[in-house]
Amino acid sequence: MPDVELLFLGTGTSYGIPVVGCKCSVCTSQLNENKRLRCSALVRYNGKNILIDTSPDLRTQMLNGNISRLDAILFTHHHADHLFGLDDIRIFNRIQNTKIPCFAPQKTTDMIYRNFDYIFKPPPLSDGGIPQIEIITVHKPFILYDRTIIPIPVYHGKLPILGFRIGSLAYITDCSFIPDASMALLEGVELLVLNGLRYTPHVAHYSIEEAVRVIEALKPKTAYLTHISHDVDHGNIDFPLPEYIQLAYDGLAVRV
Repeated sequence: MPDVELLFLGTGTSYGIPVVGCKCSVCTSQLNENKRLRCSALVRYNGKNILIDTSPDLRTQMLNGNISRLDAILFTHHHADHLFGLDDIRIFNRIQNTKIPCFAPQKTTDMIYRNFDYIFKPPPLSDGGIPQIEIITVHKPFILYDRTIIPIPVYHGKLPILGFRIGSLAYITDCSFIPDASMALLEGVELLVLNGLRYTPHVAHYSIEEAVRVIEALKPKTAYLTHISHDVDHGNIDFPLPEYIQLAYDGLAVRV
């Protein structure tokens, strides 16, 4: 029986869709699946809510998903569209009256201490003025709420970042290359989430064609593409996707 749920909170690029000032057919589309917030997801298991990345759209994503509790946060990397919603988690500190553990690669840890230095400067503001977090730098598998979380080292252009595997689920975004050792860590995955930015190549992101090749090599039962730009119309996909590969969209919930 499926016991892990993945909720796509945001499936767009750093601009989001619609893109400000753009009048293309996707940005002006009335199709809900073409309205994409910045990339983020929520994993649910054992009664816990595990957030992947704190996008600048975090508040809206929490409201859209009716999410009133966060038990941990996994960070893939430190770019603004994956990190800069961090301040908005403080409402969860107030609701839960506890710190939230945050698991991140070293560069993301460094960026949090630098860009959110006010969190760590005593004396802290009172009455929910700052996020209350515990940062744990990760590069090896660790246990979180009785589940093994496996960090998957991948590359975002030349930048080393992380994907994550939880049981039969793997979530990887902003990726342009997966080393052989990481491909081995993904063997046997049943549900794979991978970024597919657009149809044409990009220096730091898989194109849809490149993502499909990786997915076909790993042979999951089901795969979803995320981190999608406004070059891709959800209602008119200009690339032949195998039946088991689909475009994700905001609000989609899947189980494995």
